[in-house]
This record gives sequence, structure tokens and C-alpha cells, in this order.
Amino acid sequence: MSPRPPHVVSGPYAPPAARRDLTVASADGARLHVEVHGPQDAPPVVLAHGWTCSTAFWAAQIRALAADHRVIAYDQRGHGRSPASAACTTEALADDLEAVLSATLEPGEKAVVAGHSMGGMTVMAAAPRPAFRARVAAVLLCSTGSARLVAESTLLPLGPGRPRTWLTRRVLGSRAPLGPVTPLARAVLRFGTMGAGSAPDMVEACARIVHACPRRVRHAWSQVLAGLDLDHGVRELAVPTAVLVGTADRLTPPVHARRLAAELPQCTGLTELPGLGHMTPVEAHEKVTRQIRELVATYVTADADADRTADTQVKEGA
Repeated sequence: MSPRPPHVVSGPYAPPAARRDLTVASADGARLHVEVHGPQDAPPVVLAHGWTCSTAFWAAQIRALAADHRVIAYDQRGHGRSPASAACTTEALADDLEAVLSATLEPGEKAVVAGHSMGGMTVMAAAPRPAFRARVAAVLLCSTGSARLVAESTLLPLGPGRPRTWLTRRVLGSRAPLGPVTPLARAVLRFGTMGAGSAPDMVEACARIVHACPRRVRHAWSQVLAGLDLDHGVRELAVPTAVLVGTADRLTPPVHARRLAAELPQCTGLTELPGLGHMTPVEAHEKVTRQIRELVATYVTADADADRTADTQVKEGA
């Protein structure tokens, strides 16, 4: 019997075929799988997925946005179709995002970047870099945090303190294989990462993706996230940034989103989605897509229209 594919192959969470696939080399030579969807001349959106996920995680956003946006999605190193690399650091994540932006955007072009979980941490790690600031018009941070991820996780039904932190670190950093996607595996994943009302097709889509992540990669990045401290990146994320979180998120509870909203230099708003868990781009795919569209309309399309109007006025006055 052939193995099950690493994602669902039908329905709204099945990843569509890309218009173009390319391989981008990061600063240390790591090879990144990148997909481009939608019209070449459309406003660009870059999607950065989270820990144990892949480009397939953004399937619903890609399907909805590709009609009138150029959607660029990439697999984080070691995830999806990007080979594993020895370098597992937040600086490597920032290098990777910078390489993707450089390879896919035209000179002078700016994109909206949406980051989920570790993808949001990637954005925060890259925020101080001039190349990031030159190429990013606005950001959406979904279900993410900048520090104290293990200490503030509510994955385990214990009160805050050292015992919960110790146990959470070992659960998230486990080297055990996840095995096949069984009913028990779906139930465990649903409890840990999704809201209680998540539909079965959402759970199946997320389970397939997460279980496809190699356990060596899962463990290596869990160690990076356990020691995360990107508070400085939050303070230097000097572009308009929207923050979104589910109120039932056990991995990055709303306390993280509220802290981000308070610390970001240009927070455009905090959205808390009642009853939803950590997998917001799947659980609330329409709301996430709508926020991305609004950021593009406000900070990419509107700015481009204003620039064209200003150019026309200058030419007419000449």
C-alpha cells in the first residue's frame, strides 16, 4: 500500500498547483521550496507557515487570494519540500525570509507578509533588517508569540509554574514518532492545537501536514522555540501590523497576542476569535484571508495608486 500523501488531496484544504515552483538558496546555502500562485502583475502576498507545517497549511488562503494576488508561499527549512539544514536558529529563519523576498519581488516592490506561529516568529526575527523593511508593506501575525512560549502554554491542564513548564517542554520536544493519522491521533491534535468546534475536514488537513514533518526536524525546532526571545524584534517591526489569535489557543495563548499588540510600533488592531485554537488559518480561513486582503488594499494597492496619481500630477505640472 502506498503511503498517504502529506496533505489532503480534495476539498478546500487541498493545496492547489502552483503557477511556478522555484528553489531559493538562503544565506548559508539551505535550499528552500517556493511556490508562486496567481497573476504575475498582481499585488504580492508572502505566506510563512509555522512549526511542523508546510505550504499546504495555507491552501485555503492560496485558493482565495490567487485570483487577484500574487501569492508566494515557501516551506521553512526542514519542512515540506525544503531539505533539513544543520542551522536551526531564528537568524536562519530571518535569512530564509529575506532570500524569498529577494528572489520573488521586483525591485522597489513591497509585499504583505502573513506569518503563522513560527512563521510569525520568522517575521519578528527579520524585522530589524533593512532588507525586510525595504520589501514589506504590512504584516499579519497569526497565533504567535515572541518569548516565554513554553512557560505560558496551556497545553497541559496544570496551573502555571515550574512543573507545568518542565512537562510542556518535554511534550513539545518529544523525539517520539507521531505515526499514522489515526482517530486517536486526530483527537490528540485537535485537543492540543484546535478549537473544540473544529470540523473533521479541518482536523484531517492539519493532522496530515503535522504528521508528515520529520521527527528530527520537529525536535530540533522545538528546542529553538523553547528558548525563544524575540521581544527586540517586536519593537523593531516598524510596519503596519495586524495581530490575530484564537481564544482557545493552547500553544500561544491570547496573552502573547495582547503583548504583541501593546509593544508593536504600528499595530493596526488585535482580533481575538472566540473558541478557536492555534490553527487559525485553517480554523478561520475566511477571516484570515479577509485580513490579508484588507492589508493589501490599504498598504499596497492604495499606496501604489497614490504613487501613480502623484507621478501623473508631476508630469502634468511639468
